[in-house]
Amino acid sequence: MKIKRNYEDFEGRNKFYCNGLIIMSNSNCAFLITFISIIFTSTLFFYHDARYFCDNSFFAIPIVGGWLFMFVIVMLLWTSFSDPGIIPRAKSTDEAMYIEKTIAPVIVPSEPGPPVYVPPQRQLDVTIKGKEFLFKYCFICKIFRPPRTTHCSICDNCVECFDHHCKMVGNCIGKRNYRYFYLFVVSLFFLCIYVFVGAVTHLVLRCIEMKSFFEALNENPTSAIVTFICFITFWPIAALAGFHSYSITGKMVSSRGENPYYAGSVFNNCFKVICGPAYPSLIRRRETVSAPLVSTSYGAIQLPANDTSKSPNLPLPTSC
Repeated sequence: MKIKRNYEDFEGRNKFYCNGLIIMSNSNCAFLITFISIIFTSTLFFYHDARYFCDNSFFAIPIVGGWLFMFVIVMLLWTSFSDPGIIPRAKSTDEAMYIEKTIAPVIVPSEPGPPVYVPPQRQLDVTIKGKEFLFKYCFICKIFRPPRTTHCSICDNCVECFDHHCKMVGNCIGKRNYRYFYLFVVSLFFLCIYVFVGAVTHLVLRCIEMKSFFEALNENPTSAIVTFICFITFWPIAALAGFHSYSITGKMVSSRGENPYYAGSVFNNCFKVICGPAYPSLIRRRETVSAPLVSTSYGAIQLPANDTSKSPNLPLPTSC
């Protein structure tokens, strides 16, 4: 009998590979372009420019560039292939019916005059650590979403601490993969500068040796191509790295003029994002289908198939 795993019953638009180990968006063209572009540009640099530095005993330049390149690739794949923080849908019929009944519209008698129509409740006011939050209801997933959770229209999932859907990496950016995305963007920024400076330095040294810029450019077209690619791609990468660096410092505030997730200092905010705890995946995609995943406003809880009458103890939501 074939063992059926949770990812085979997944209701979102994500695609799973390698028996559920890899999860990605259903459209991966932009990710492939990003991956191939990084490989192509770096290969040109290491084959032509870095080899020139090795021939002239500058071994540190290709070694540092190689480590930086590997780090960029690892962070890209980690961001693209990991669960961003998907919250399971309410698969239990009893749970879904109870929530739908709770938010159902009500007709209130009114005297004198016609009955008053009360619209359905689509949000809950919840106080956490002295701060008020709105838990909005998702009619697709049939759950009250935790703070900072958004339903991605591309992947058709509610993602906790949703930042955006990044086509460049082929995945949503959320609670579980934001740190890898940030490290990828920052390391790609430094790799772009490193390769650009290396290619320009190679051209300058060749100009000095040949005493002619056009002759050096004619004999080293690869360096010119690498320089052009890095110059064009540097600006959007720098803007993205700068925006997210400013964001993780905690200085971005809400419409009320405050940030309830501020950790007390810039260092604490950066440490929480980069070195904070790793959060477990709530969809448990590789586990066998033995009991229904009962989704709550804070995640999924495993209940026996014949016991859905018990109300699970809901944990407090963690900050992003």
